[in-house]
Amino acid sequence: MAMVPGCLALLPEYASLEDPVEELRAACLAAVAWLGEDVRVVASAQGTRVAASLLAEVGTAPVTSGEAAYLIVANGSACRSEKAPGHLDPRAAGYDEVLGASLTAPDPDALAGLDLQTAEELWADVAPVVEASELLRGATTVAVDYDDDPYGVRYWVARWDGAASRSLSPAP
Repeated sequence: MAMVPGCLALLPEYASLEDPVEELRAACLAAVAWLGEDVRVVASAQGTRVAASLLAEVGTAPVTSGEAAYLIVANGSACRSEKAPGHLDPRAAGYDEVLGASLTAPDPDALAGLDLQTAEELWADVAPVVEASELLRGATTVAVDYDDDPYGVRYWVARWDGAASRSLSPAP
């Protein structure tokens, strides 16, 4: 299982002569390639676009059935600085600290309990993390390949090994 951010700058249509997210892009592509060929995506609409682009760039496409690795597309708050898309919100750093610690632990219970109302106020796209949190139960290894907040938005690229093989069930 891996997580990448739904950063629009990763899409080809936002490319420029100089890549403003070169380090982030490299970490995302490495994580997506690490997943292998059968990948199921857990993401918002924007995250689904980013996932499709990254998967295509490594030569695979998302699957909808059968055994698969999971790619979660999510990010922390977009309110970490005055120039951030959501402008500065003093709650952003604390929210992201809890989210980051829960991702790296990993702590499925803490991830499942993330406050989605606060996330919305902080422009954090964490619903996919909450949806996929149970998949992290049993994960034993965490590699955080990227942890930074360029442009005032908190992004992580993380990979987990040892998570039990299971699928997401629809909510009751």
